[in-house]
Amino acid sequence: MKNKLGQKYFAEFLKGEYSDENILFWQACEELKREKNAEKIEEKARIIYEDFISILSPKEVSLDSRVREIVNTNMSRPSSATFDEAQNQIYTLMQRDSYPR
Repeated sequence: MKNKLGQKYFAEFLKGEYSDENILFWQACEELKREKNAEKIEEKARIIYEDFISILSPKEVSLDSRVREIVNTNMSRPSSATFDEAQNQIYTLMQRDSYPR
């Protein structure tokens, strides 16, 4: 996941597996971590939430209830670490379920 070209190929593979939302979420979280501006962090966090966490999103990632609750709590004061637990869970999911294929 540290190699941009590898991420690109993995994203293409996941798209074929109908699970590209996982790497898109992971990449959005990485981008959020690089942001330094507090207002932009809050804006990006809300976009990530709407795009990947909301049950209304067509790109909703699969999180367990414990992690979902952590994210919901963190959204009251968004930071660059708001999605850390969720990102770790999705990384593990990709590593366990998608990468071996």
